[in-house]
Amino acid sequence: MYKKIVTLIAALAALPSFARQVERGRGLSYDEAVVMLLEYNNQVRADRYNEEARLKEKKAAAGLRYPSLSLSANYTFMSKKIAVDMNDMKAPVSGVLGQLQLPIPPAVTGQLMAADWSLPLQERDFAVVGATLKVPIYTGGKINAANRAARINIEASRYQSAGNLNGLYTQLAERYYGLSLAYHVVDVRKQVVMGMEKHLADAKKLEENGMIARVERLYAEMKLSEARAELKKAEAQTQTVAAALNGMIGSDEKVVPVTSMFVLSSLEEVDYFKALAAENNPMLKQVDMKRQLASEAVKVERANFIPQIAAVGGVDIVNYNLTKMAPRWAVGAGLSFNIFNGLNREHRYSAAKLTVKQVEAIEDRVNVDINTLIDKLYNQLASVSEQIDASDATIVFAEEYLRIKARAFAEGNASSSDVVDARINLAAAKIARLQCAYQFDLQLAGLLEACGVSDRFIEYRSKPGYRPVN
Repeated sequence: MYKKIVTLIAALAALPSFARQVERGRGLSYDEAVVMLLEYNNQVRADRYNEEARLKEKKAAAGLRYPSLSLSANYTFMSKKIAVDMNDMKAPVSGVLGQLQLPIPPAVTGQLMAADWSLPLQERDFAVVGATLKVPIYTGGKINAANRAARINIEASRYQSAGNLNGLYTQLAERYYGLSLAYHVVDVRKQVVMGMEKHLADAKKLEENGMIARVERLYAEMKLSEARAELKKAEAQTQTVAAALNGMIGSDEKVVPVTSMFVLSSLEEVDYFKALAAENNPMLKQVDMKRQLASEAVKVERANFIPQIAAVGGVDIVNYNLTKMAPRWAVGAGLSFNIFNGLNREHRYSAAKLTVKQVEAIEDRVNVDINTLIDKLYNQLASVSEQIDASDATIVFAEEYLRIKARAFAEGNASSSDVVDARINLAAAKIARLQCAYQFDLQLAGLLEACGVSDRFIEYRSKPGYRPVN
């Protein structure tokens, strides 16, 4: 039983400090972080709403092809009613009647002449509720252009969402592996503090036995204080990066990355990544969509040089005091054509064509910029991969050097500063190796973002040459 306990204690002591750190928080794999990003990130949600809005705009553009039906209600009060005044005809009619000597009683003739000879056509106030139907027959291609532009905008919004998501993948790699790096640095700093504390205890014993000078012990105390300050700084950095990661994936609990940072000893050729970018880069796709939209804008401006034709119909649904002489319905067709408007349409047409050329120039520039970025990131990845190998050799040397200096110090053949500096150099070598792995992962994420395939980042953990770095 005693042997089992000793074995268990030894096994726990042999566990990496980072693994013990994971036990104090929720272990989060990179794959789980990706799922949480897609589900809870605000930018992802905003992009979904943007795509839905563009779909609604497409339906709105399709509605331009259909007739438009509108209702109107009007009330009118005029200064006087509309009537045909025939009172001026009384005198001529009276003369004619006198000449004809018709057997009409004088009383009747008097009443006739005394009456108001005006014919009312419309009362002073009236109201009408009517409906108007308008059917576009020919618009010079404006409706077709609007529908094509709506479809292009849907594609553009999807590429915009893809570009934003690729950026989020890169940011996730930066924060996830940044937190992993921060925890590993804390682990290294703790090892330094523990080593410094042991060294200080040894230095005190040697000073008491007169084997080293007081200044050697003071030097160890000074370096221990510096090591503790570096540890606190690393712990604060961990909290900052953890908060950034939590905000990104919508988590409010303490998470600890359990997916190791990694490097690859080999990658595909740079031309492979350039071909991926040409096919998948969302920015290139968005520029292409802008070029298509600019072409549709040219067609819309060109339609202003063509007559517009529409059929129109109207009907009175209900009215009040409206004259019976007014028609109750009417149909017709109309043609409109602007002959001259101060050369406004000519200049707008020229501007639209120049916009197409501008977007084409931007497209060429973006192509060059992306290929240049891919070359830069690819070369940096190769450089970092080589630095990892050099860091491994440096750590082996630093560990052996520390072991030798510690033994020599215990035997009185080395100074305290030799041991302290050897331990600090070992810590620096370990941190440099971790930073190289972090830079490799970050630059790989950036390279895949430039290619428009950031979702393939996970696949590189199963590529030949994969090497985890802890």
